[in-house]
Amino acid sequence: MTKNIKVLYISQEITPYLPESEIACISRQLPQATQEKGREIRTFMPKYGCINERRNQLHEVIRLSGMNLIIDDTDHPLIIKVASIQAARMQVYFIDNDDYFPRKNPVEGNVYGDNNFLEFDNNEERCIFFIRGVLETVKKLRWTPDIIHCHGWLTSLTPLYIKKTYNDEPFFKNAKVIFSLYDKQFQDPFTPAFREKLLLPGIEKSDLNSLTGTIDYEAVTKLAIDFSDGVIQGSKNVNNTLLTYTADSNKLFLPYQNPDEYIDEYNVFYDKIME
Repeated sequence: MTKNIKVLYISQEITPYLPESEIACISRQLPQATQEKGREIRTFMPKYGCINERRNQLHEVIRLSGMNLIIDDTDHPLIIKVASIQAARMQVYFIDNDDYFPRKNPVEGNVYGDNNFLEFDNNEERCIFFIRGVLETVKKLRWTPDIIHCHGWLTSLTPLYIKKTYNDEPFFKNAKVIFSLYDKQFQDPFTPAFREKLLLPGIEKSDLNSLTGTIDYEAVTKLAIDFSDGVIQGSKNVNNTLLTYTADSNKLFLPYQNPDEYIDEYNVFYDKIME
């Protein structure tokens, strides 16, 4: 095992900051275990409104905050916070913004929709803001990941941005991107305007062929697969169309691993993707 690999974890959910779920538990346990194997890690998630900052001892990192990200011709301030999971000797960075991650969510733990479990109509922009916020923060940290491991549909734009917009950045140009497929999906399709909102420098409309029809969970995940270097089946039961699409892509693929073995197998996969 190559110990000096640096792994950036980007996840839409991490316990104990959100209730336990498959994504949240893997995103909590895997970075710690990878760090304990001698590898350097950084971990990011959104700062949802239901996360109690006092109880979880979050504090703003002033030197990393203060940037504005422009989405759909509107400036959105980027606020970076951090907390420590003492038992794991692990820090978690949080991407925050009052528009996309307001102070309170209607239902504890329901971070994607309202009281009636209707999905937020700005989820597509939350995807954009979250991932751009992570990548800009990693640049400010002056940290160069070898592997970027993405967990959940909210992270699905990472491969596109890394391979197209940030591909000449010294911090990312050699990074390998891994996307984990889970059974947690969003239900309401994104708007057609989503395609235009993605068009940062380096991204051509032809790069977004996966989004030519209805921009649903399958389409957005296919876009993630298109620009990933490797794909991991994170849930036992995932969308069969996406498994077929992954197989047809000839990307390096790791099938579902049982909970007792996945950490070791994921780290073996990291070595393979760096070969």
